[in-house]
Amino acid sequence: MSETMRAAVWHGKQDVRVETVPVPPFPPAGWVKIKVDWCGICGSDLHEFVAGPVFIPTEAPHPLTGKQGSVILGHEFTGTVVEVGEGVSNVSVGDFVAPDACQHCGECVTCRAGRYNVCEKLAFTGLHNDGAFAKYVNIPSELCFVLPKGVSPEAGALIEPLATGFKAVREAGSILGETVVIIGAGTIGLGTLMAAKAAGAGKIIMLEMSNARTAKAIECGADVMLNPNECDPVAEIKAMTNGSGADVSFECVGNKFTGPLAIDVIRNAGRAVIVGIFEEPSSFNFFSLSGTDKRVIGTLAYTLSDFQGVSTLLASGQLKAEPMITGRIDLEDIVKKGFQELINNKDDNIKIIVRPGE
Repeated sequence: MSETMRAAVWHGKQDVRVETVPVPPFPPAGWVKIKVDWCGICGSDLHEFVAGPVFIPTEAPHPLTGKQGSVILGHEFTGTVVEVGEGVSNVSVGDFVAPDACQHCGECVTCRAGRYNVCEKLAFTGLHNDGAFAKYVNIPSELCFVLPKGVSPEAGALIEPLATGFKAVREAGSILGETVVIIGAGTIGLGTLMAAKAAGAGKIIMLEMSNARTAKAIECGADVMLNPNECDPVAEIKAMTNGSGADVSFECVGNKFTGPLAIDVIRNAGRAVIVGIFEEPSSFNFFSLSGTDKRVIGTLAYTLSDFQGVSTLLASGQLKAEPMITGRIDLEDIVKKGFQELINNKDDNIKIIVRPGE
């Protein structure tokens, strides 16, 4: 009789069930099995719960993984390597890792250029293949980042979302001394804030409506906080910048109104970096770009080099994970104390992390 485990399985919109499933088999060549320690609830997990399927393939099998339909969620995690498949040499049994979630083909033009985060067949752990809201998960060994000493298991579970903000700042180019606007003080926005400070931003202005998240942003180093419900953010930002606008903005919400706003708050020839995950399109006049030399930069996820950078900044204290963790729960409570808590008390929560249990 095969060994079983408890796992949080997505079956459809508003339908995530903690149920008993088989433990993953011994990993195939090039893969490893990880015993999960902590796994964070990501905004993409919440999107799938609230409005899914967003990324989860339901109409046809995923071209890389073959997965379709119900899937074990979870991709922001730490754990211990317990089994290694044939040919694995980069990690060993006993290594404590924080894995990259970007499963990729290794053959397409972007993979060959080292930008596997936008692989033409990109598959995310926990969305296009079974993930880490479970005791065990199998992943490609090449995605394993071995945690350095001094980074806790809980902080390690935030390397993945922090790497998204870290990579977004890299995509903006040099921001030394520049005025930066970050829209949204959730997990990604706060990570982007800390990465921007580490990169030498001159002034960081954050737009956020939640009082609790505003307090977190101030704790993480924001210079100016603006509540779009209480002011005209474009006018306020122009007033702070001699009428010009910010040098660069980061959209970290994924809302049809905040996408265009990210472009409105920057100066002519400025850059807007779009980080958020959008569930619906925005209405947009492209003359905002062609008439201003403004540039819009899309960014998705990260690579292992970003994990390395994040872990270095965590070790030096320039990035801080602890202020972002607002809840620690058991797997059995993931729907009520995880997904529903994040929906019903959004203002009070940043990152809830889940322990699968023994």
